[in-house]
Order: sequence, then C-alpha cells, then structure tokens
Amino acid sequence: MMKFSSLFVLFFIFPIAFAQLRVKFYSRSCPQAETIVRNLVRQRFGVDPTVTAALLRMHFHDCFVRGCDASLLIDSTNSEKAAGPNGSVREFDLIDRIKAQLEAACPSTVSCADIVTLATRDSVALAGGPSYSIPTGRRDGRVSNNVDVALPGPTISVSGAVSFFTNKGLNTFDAVALLGAHTVGQGNCGLFSDRITNFQGTGRPDSSMDPALVTSLRNTCRNSASAALDQSTPLRFDNQFFKQIRRRRGVLQVDQRLASDPQTRGIVARYANNNAFFKRQFVRAMVKMGAVDVLTGRNGEIRRNCRRFN
Repeated sequence: MMKFSSLFVLFFIFPIAFAQLRVKFYSRSCPQAETIVRNLVRQRFGVDPTVTAALLRMHFHDCFVRGCDASLLIDSTNSEKAAGPNGSVREFDLIDRIKAQLEAACPSTVSCADIVTLATRDSVALAGGPSYSIPTGRRDGRVSNNVDVALPGPTISVSGAVSFFTNKGLNTFDAVALLGAHTVGQGNCGLFSDRITNFQGTGRPDSSMDPALVTSLRNTCRNSASAALDQSTPLRFDNQFFKQIRRRRGVLQVDQRLASDPQTRGIVARYANNNAFFKRQFVRAMVKMGAVDVLTGRNGEIRRNCRRFN
C-alpha cells in the first residue's frame, strides 16, 4: 500500500491535479465503487490473465494523449481509438461491464477515466504486482481526435523514450519503471520481425539479441501473431523483464536498449537486482502518470456510456 508520505511528495510534483484527486474519492458518493471494479476485474482475470497487459496498455495510451480522461474509449471513425497505435488496445467490453454496474449502483457518479485507472491497478495486483492506493476524482474528456495520437514506437531511442515521459512531468526512474510493465506485455511479431530476420538490411538478425532468443521467437512467430515481451515469467508482474534484457533477451528494440544505454542501464540494474524496489518505483510512477493532465472539479463530464460523450 502506498504510504501517505509518498503521496505527500507527489503532491508537490503535480499540485493542481492532486489538489482535487484523492484516495477514496467515492467513499460517500459511491462507497461500493472500488469493490465493483475489483470484482469484475478479478472475474475477467480468471478467464484471461492477459487482461493485465491489456489494461496497462489502455491506461498508458489514454493518459499520454490529452491526459487520463478516457478519451481513448470513444467510438468514432475520427476518435483516438481509430488511430493506428491504438489498434491493439482491447478490453473495452470489460470497461463497459464495469460502467454498467456502477451506473446501476450510483448513476452519473464514477468517471470512465477512474474506471480505467482502478481496473488497471487491480489487474496489476492480480498478476502478482503491487497493491496500492491511487487517488481518484478524474472526470471524462469531451474531445477525442485520432490526429492527437502520437505515441512512441518500439524502435525509438532511449533518449527519445525518456523525453516522452519527462515532457509529461515524469523522470527517468519513472520511465524505466513504466516500461517495466512489459513484464506482462505481448508484442505483435511485426514489431520485431526485422530483429530476428534482416536487421536494418544486414541480412542477419540483430547482433544485440541472444541467438537462442532469435530462434525461439522465429518458432513462436511461425505459429502465432505475437510473443511475450518477458520470456521468463510472461504472466507474472515482477522484475524478470529487467533480468532478461540484461541478458540480451529484450524482444523490442527499445527494451534491449534500456539495458545498454548510459542513461538507463544503471536503473535497469537496480530494478533487476531488487524486485521490491522496482515495484515501489512502479507504484510511484503509476500514481504520477495517473495525474497527467487530468480533468477535475467542473471540467469535463461523467459519461453515462464510456463509448459516447453525454
């Protein structure tokens, strides 16, 4: 559980957001809100444990475009959901089921943005990750445009990836911790196919990848469209991802670069050597990310249907 002191420090990093976000925001207006979310996420996890990776992806992709405002959930040919990088985002039906139960219990009270935030938090814990408190009180956005989606791809440089996070008020420790969510991630084979076949036109695999992993990924991609980004414990939220990339077993190019780039390799080593430290830093990063450009107070709205503006 995240201690008060940690939230107190984060208040000074995102003062405006944290002034109106608070832990147990719905304790009076909808006291069963977090229980409803947790129960439905648990049910879904029991059927498909990859829901953790899916919700993490949804939360990240939402927060880093116009802030954590559930703008990603809007159905439209011109919405964020229609942008190329969001084609692999899934579990919208789970968010719909959670919203339906919350509307039945507490109409027009719990935002879709908070549902995504809470569902992601609960799914991480179910996968063996940290259990933590996270402030709520976000409101839903009224804008969703596919042209606003500019998310980093798997070949981005480490400096580019870190800048992407620091531009949102996070630091390098946060950036590496959030990329550590790849410990439960899946990557489409097309995102790394060149690394295992013809890297940068050389006619050979990427020399920075463990040859045994090259062979394993070739076999996987012959029979499947995707592969686990953590080949050790793909469904468990732990620090094995960092241990793997230090052994040249990073699937995505940006992941492998984290282990060798001077800007991040020391952080990778610390996370690889201390699972508890990684999880603490991940919690801090998630709370900070969850406060990026949020709408609170009278801004935005509380959608009745997460797929449509009111």
